[in-house]
Amino acid sequence: MAKVALKDAPSGTRAIILVPYGHGCDLADLPPGAELLEAGHPLPDQHGLNAARMICEAVSGLTKDDQLLALVSGGGSALLALPAEGISLEDKRKLTEELLLCGATISQINCVRTHLSQVKGGRLAVLAQPAEVVTLAFSDVSGDDPALIASGPTIADRTTLQDARRVLDRFAISVPDHVRRVLEDERHATPRPDAAAVTYIAARNRMALQAAGEIAASRGYKPVYLGDDLEGDSTELGVVHAALALHHRRKGGKWALLSGGETTVLVRNKAGKGGRNSEYALSLGLSLNGAAGISAIACDTDGIDGVGGHAGAIIDESTLRRAKEAGVSPAAMLRRNDSYGFFDALGDLVFTGPTRTTVNDFRVILVDDAA
Repeated sequence: MAKVALKDAPSGTRAIILVPYGHGCDLADLPPGAELLEAGHPLPDQHGLNAARMICEAVSGLTKDDQLLALVSGGGSALLALPAEGISLEDKRKLTEELLLCGATISQINCVRTHLSQVKGGRLAVLAQPAEVVTLAFSDVSGDDPALIASGPTIADRTTLQDARRVLDRFAISVPDHVRRVLEDERHATPRPDAAAVTYIAARNRMALQAAGEIAASRGYKPVYLGDDLEGDSTELGVVHAALALHHRRKGGKWALLSGGETTVLVRNKAGKGGRNSEYALSLGLSLNGAAGISAIACDTDGIDGVGGHAGAIIDESTLRRAKEAGVSPAAMLRRNDSYGFFDALGDLVFTGPTRTTVNDFRVILVDDAA
């Protein structure tokens, strides 16, 4: 995003690029003055805090003759970490980890993070006033709401402090008294919408699914789009999609069932390793029970699916047979939230490395009754 934006930028343009560790790029193609910073994801760290302070300081000096071009994509909620006054970075880390493990959706997680921040929920745009603020976003959220992408640092938030408290209550998450006081103090309410802000969604999950559907069609498969905004539990979605795959196999012919969105995982065993896509794939394979002619891939488009450094996993009709031969129980591994361990034993993990693009989860089930 930065390379394209800076290609024809006027001289004197300052660019601060903040990415997860290992997701940097070659700066040779960028103009002098471009700064590349790396920080923690999905949990915030000190480097993210330092970067957020640097960015806030940079935009605070803008004038009405300046423009702030915000290039925003998923992961920014963790990367751009500047906790509200009275909240420590460690407070934010602990709460973020609890929210990630409890099965909360990304919109619920971001609601809480936004109200405990000095930079999210449109606050960065307020700091940039009176400069013009233009936001170009790669959407990694269901529904493509720009206010939810990276917790909308330049987009006014529509949630309230009460909404954030409801999330904590719903998942029975206990927070220290000083954190609760921030969520009860109206001085920490997010700015209201500003009609002058300009926002564009430059890339979204639907584009990836449509591109994949075109490729599938060129190979003789009929694309079926199950939705680009699917949420819910990864294991449960795997069960539902297995039933859909079996239904299409009974219809005969070749089908490509494509879906996106962002599922969740309720972590019951912190010793397990994996992510929402590999857990979905394990549930799907278990539910298909070795059905012939059906294979699938489930990956996160940024190349990182939870813990393990993998992008996701693949399954086919031989998955359960090979697992039995290897002495690996799919049901036990699913209960232990160890989808990484299961697919690692079979050699069916997908590794892409950083893609430097994120448009949410990407799943394709191929059905061929003649296979």
